[in-house]
Amino acid sequence: MAAPRVRGRARERARTVHLPRHRARTRGRCDARRCPPRGYHPAHPAAPEAKVSATDRIVSLLICDDHKLLTDALATVVGLDEELHLIAPPVNTPEEAIRLAEEHLPNVVLMDIVFKGDGMSGIDATRRIKEASPSTNVVIMTAHDDERLLVEAVEAGASGFLSKDEAAVEILAAAKAAADGEVLIDPATLTRLLAQVARQREEQRDALVLLDDLTDREREILGLLAQGKRNDDIARELYISPQTVQTHVRNILGKLRVHSKLEAVSFAVKHGAIQVG
Repeated sequence: MAAPRVRGRARERARTVHLPRHRARTRGRCDARRCPPRGYHPAHPAAPEAKVSATDRIVSLLICDDHKLLTDALATVVGLDEELHLIAPPVNTPEEAIRLAEEHLPNVVLMDIVFKGDGMSGIDATRRIKEASPSTNVVIMTAHDDERLLVEAVEAGASGFLSKDEAAVEILAAAKAAADGEVLIDPATLTRLLAQVARQREEQRDALVLLDDLTDREREILGLLAQGKRNDDIARELYISPQTVQTHVRNILGKLRVHSKLEAVSFAVKHGAIQVG
């Protein structure tokens, strides 16, 4: 009868022998296989402050480019990515992109900057899309290095720039980052962009100096030229001779360092001396 009592005590020891050791181990040194790395704080599912990143949702996407090989490649990769959704097949005109963006309000638009023909540019389309859907992030895809175009795109509301030389998967990874609010621009492009902004500011300062040198009468005549009026019309309106008008026009061209009345008007409009429309 002694044997059963021994087995009972053994079973009791078996139930308790490992528990103190396990508790001691958790109170003291942490087992690297069981403990998370330092600095890691897993978010509780119900935590109200938990952030949702672009990868936690499906990013709605619109592609606008007139290079079919590129758009076909991008569409193919999108079809393999569960985190991306095309709101429509890729389009090749800015006008169509604007229509679709206004209708569907996508998270991201991948937009070419220069299109074939004399129609709307990607910069114009970017401005229209941002007016219709401020939350849409427009990323410019370009093969051009014209800093002026890049500055214009930023002023229109573009969120960043991508080279068409990038692989399709890299372009789409950038689209996800844009949906998450990232600004997409490589350091070299940023340097060129800032340099161009500095040059434009310098040009603006120089232009204001030139415009400040105009007399009130010259400004008045410049404004009438902007309305499309000829010298004879201006002379009649201001009760001066056509020769006097011609003298004023000649002085305007010299002070603004331009070569024609049209260039003078364009210069004045560009730098805010004349309001049109």
